[in-house]
Amino acid sequence: MADLVLEVRNVDKIFGEGETAVYALKNVSFSVKKGKFILIVGSSGSGKSTLLNMIGLLDRPTNGQVFIDGIDPSNLNDNQISSFRNSKLGFIFQFSNLLSDLTVLENVLLPRQIQGTDTNAIEEAKSLLKTVGLENQMNKYANKVSGGQAQRVAICRALINKPAIVLADEPTGNLDSVSAQTTVQLMKSLNKKLGHTFIIVTHDRPQFGDVDKIITIKDGRIVDDEMMEVPTVN
Repeated sequence: MADLVLEVRNVDKIFGEGETAVYALKNVSFSVKKGKFILIVGSSGSGKSTLLNMIGLLDRPTNGQVFIDGIDPSNLNDNQISSFRNSKLGFIFQFSNLLSDLTVLENVLLPRQIQGTDTNAIEEAKSLLKTVGLENQMNKYANKVSGGQAQRVAICRALINKPAIVLADEPTGNLDSVSAQTTVQLMKSLNKKLGHTFIIVTHDRPQFGDVDKIITIKDGRIVDDEMMEVPTVN
């Protein structure tokens, strides 16, 4: 379907062989429409981070397929996978993972430089930083901004290549409660304003309030994949 940005079809991920084989994911299937804000939730060890690695092309399924923006990347070599990942996916992690010897602006520009398309890159990076309220921090070195500001820089870095999907792994896990709520609201605002699809792994489901879909993972299987609403935390 043209409006699907992600299709996960019958994905298994097995670690080990024979009697020691462990299913981290078993027969996982779901789809996501473009522009949606999705949560993947589950307890520690449930398989949610493994699933994010499959979607993010950081690991390959043992069985099954992952289609991103209508493309099956399973036949690509490692270099092609890296290029595809950089153009189609943006990543936000628990820790911002900024390079401390680069400025805020330079950190945001990194994915575009890797892609090799510098046209309008600086202007677009500045526009993103202005959108998240960091227009006065652009020339600061990354280790001179606060944790909450660093995560906003990481969000801009994830968006600079206009990805089909933004993947976030516990993006508020390293922040205080105020910065965490600011980050959540910012991601939701950017989702609405720019139309990027957000898929977020989190252990703190209520923190995200109303979302388009919640996918619950338990013991490597999807136990709930429904459109639903969660009460907003005040």
